[in-house]
Amino acid sequence: MNPPAPPPSGKPKTARGGARRGARRWPWIAGAVLLALIVAGLWPKPVPVEAAEVTRGPLVVTVNEEGMTRVRNRYVISAPVAGQLRRIDWKAGAEVKAGETPLATIEATGADFLDTRTLAQAEARVRAAEANVAAAEAQRDRAGAAARTSAAEFERLRKLRDTGVISAQEFDAAEMRAVTAQQEERSATFALQVAKFELEQARALLTRGHPGGERETETAMEPLTVFSPVDGRILRVYQESARVVPAGFALLEVGDPTDLEARIEVLSRDGVAIRPGARVMIEHWGGLQPLEARVRWVEPSAFTKISALGVEEQRVYVVADFVSPIEDRPTLGDNYRVEGRIVVWEAEDVLQAPAGALFQRGGEWQTFVLKNGRARLRKLTVGRSNGLETEIVDGLTAGERVIVYPGDSVRDGVRVREIEVSAR
Repeated sequence: MNPPAPPPSGKPKTARGGARRGARRWPWIAGAVLLALIVAGLWPKPVPVEAAEVTRGPLVVTVNEEGMTRVRNRYVISAPVAGQLRRIDWKAGAEVKAGETPLATIEATGADFLDTRTLAQAEARVRAAEANVAAAEAQRDRAGAAARTSAAEFERLRKLRDTGVISAQEFDAAEMRAVTAQQEERSATFALQVAKFELEQARALLTRGHPGGERETETAMEPLTVFSPVDGRILRVYQESARVVPAGFALLEVGDPTDLEARIEVLSRDGVAIRPGARVMIEHWGGLQPLEARVRWVEPSAFTKISALGVEEQRVYVVADFVSPIEDRPTLGDNYRVEGRIVVWEAEDVLQAPAGALFQRGGEWQTFVLKNGRARLRKLTVGRSNGLETEIVDGLTAGERVIVYPGDSVRDGVRVREIEVSAR
């Protein structure tokens, strides 16, 4: 028979064993925590991206280029006869009146007017000037009638537009016709003033050139005064000092500086898409607000120009008439630099996305769409673009968010984190 077990003494064995097992667990726990921290540190973080929303709204596609203003109707006053020109005291900007403001005085000898050939040319010039005056009067009457008709039609369509009967395109076309007719009337009036001036000059030369009398001799010896042919201002003074000038020598240039047009220089491939009547926004001309203009015509002949980078370009001039009233541009003058935005296409309700969110890969347009915190690659069909916004034909819906300017780290399925909405 076995002897009874001795009674336990000191601490229980179970407590000592638990302490030893706990001490053995701590290295494993610390290692697990350290491993978790290492894994967390090495785990790929979401890529920070900028995103923007796909929206519906108006889209305007424009051609943006620099240009210059110029006076539509100008007249270069030249010496009608050879002789001694007296000093011209007029300065650029001075206001002149047609037939009232003496601009230059030429002292011509009587012998210059007694030549038979010169007299025959003067008589022919008078007959041509008379014909030009008659043609200019007829043209002015036709232009005036057309301007009144276009203005009446424009006012009628303005009332219809307020009631929503006609479309914006019809109203814009009527406005363009009214502006064009008004400009043509001003041009016709200017041409009539010039024709009358040339007739007066021709008659004065013919009177001075007829020999055969004391009065004619005195007239031939008097200095010839050249008056302004039109109302306006002096644009340039070509010859200021006194000197001997030949017949036809340019003296001054006059015109109306408020009757301006813009001549914008565009690439020939862009000029193909520009149509007469297109809207033009004139910006960076010096005023606070853009000015409105309408394309009158695109010149049919292009020219070659070397760009600042040394690239040879084919360019063409687009001529636009100002629609904004003179009160909005009182200080804008001749040959002033402007920037024009010519509208080549526009629509009111277009699905569009930022152009910076689209890219081409393999000949196809693609973008990254934000979906549940990840970037998802999607193929698109795009339409027109103005450089900032692009029309989306297929592949996106309004309200979706796309990644703007994705970097190399953005791939299909990668986790992303939106940090900022791109300014649009």
